Amino acid sequence: MRLIWIITKRELASFFDSLLAYILLIAFLGFSGLFTWLIGGDVFIVKQASLQSFFGVAYWSLFFFIPALTMRMIAEERSSGTLELMLTKPLSDWQLVLGKFLSVLLLIGISLALTLPYYITVASIGPIDHGAVWTGYLGLLLMSAAYTSIGIFASSITNNQIVAFLLSLLIGIFFHFLFGFLAQYFPGFISKVLDYLSLTSHYQSITRGVIDTKDLIYFLSIIFLGLFAAETTIGKRNINEN
Repeated sequence: MRLIWIITKRELASFFDSLLAYILLIAFLGFSGLFTWLIGGDVFIVKQASLQSFFGVAYWSLFFFIPALTMRMIAEERSSGTLELMLTKPLSDWQLVLGKFLSVLLLIGISLALTLPYYITVASIGPIDHGAVWTGYLGLLLMSAAYTSIGIFASSITNNQIVAFLLSLLIGIFFHFLFGFLAQYFPGFISKVLDYLSLTSHYQSITRGVIDTKDLIYFLSIIFLGLFAAETTIGKRNINEN
């Protein structure tokens, strides 16, 4: 666990050293604030104390931001030759992958924590469904963790950061809306399978204030599969290169 935390701190510090963290925070807070208070209209036009506009824009903002954060995770290490150097130390592939995964998730957690004043302000305006708000934040964290694992996997199979970004985005498109879209045009069992694969349906279920075991299993499965695929890819490529 100590080695995982060392990798996590190292990667998190690199985000802030390269200004990437600041760009993400400013862009995320700017987009979410704009749509929550000006364009979303839930609070001032509908006269309803709700953060649904925020959760809607955060859902799409993070979808694009996460591939940008994860594209360099493994690809940059491999292209610069530092990956092989790191793996010569008493550090397993799993520890490396988990450390990088946690660093991205912590940065996203910081971004979401900075939006808590939205929640406090809206709650002071009128009655708000506190349960739906907290499950909404949980849904965003689970979604972010799932896409982070996919992004790290995409970064593990190429040396090119742009390719990693596009591949992560392409895989994410299937989970974000393509599976749900296709589910409408297939009958019976196939439709149910495609709907289950749709990340959107599970995210919406959680943001409605309902925490279902099947939704948690879905997200945890994607997280595990993404990280396992990244760890396997790193291990195989290291063997081939040796």
